[in-house]
Amino acid sequence: MRYQYVVILKKDGERATDLLSILLCFLSSVMFLYVQFSGPHNRYLLLGWAVIILFGLGWNMIARRKRRERVRYRVLLVLAAIGWLGMPFLPWLGIFFLLLAFLEYQTKRPLEIGFDQDRVVINSLIRQRHDWSVFNNIVLKDGLLTLDFKSNRLLQKEVADDDEEDDADEDEFNAYCRSRLTAAAGHAV
Repeated sequence: MRYQYVVILKKDGERATDLLSILLCFLSSVMFLYVQFSGPHNRYLLLGWAVIILFGLGWNMIARRKRRERVRYRVLLVLAAIGWLGMPFLPWLGIFFLLLAFLEYQTKRPLEIGFDQDRVVINSLIRQRHDWSVFNNIVLKDGLLTLDFKSNRLLQKEVADDDEEDDADEDEFNAYCRSRLTAAAGHAV
């Protein structure tokens, strides 16, 4: 769907998500190596998973420092999940790691709010669609978006810094929202 306006909000939890992903992948690799070298069973596949995961962690850290780019740990978490499924104990942790890989993607995906003629759509884990009639006010001021619901719920988030030239002016956006809210209030009467 094409929206009249799309506002991208800042994400706060990326650093914590990265640290948790690094820690879990590293501990999984250590556990795979421990099982490989401590038991009577030859599980060379676990040795391979541990080496691949450790190599991937190193690669991500180098990419993050050199290129200052955002890195994803989703693939490494999936590899750790497969490794845990092959472990002689606690194989259910593989399902936990698959869930974490999905959630890692969700926490790094930008939170977008789309505004069109009929509704406001909040693109989160579960997409929320709201008619204009459920809002008292919507304001974008000084990089802060405020959604004031009639149900006394208030959503206030900082807008992500965007260097694109096609950004709309705050006054233009606020005028659009006022016109949509007025039109929705007119239909409700």
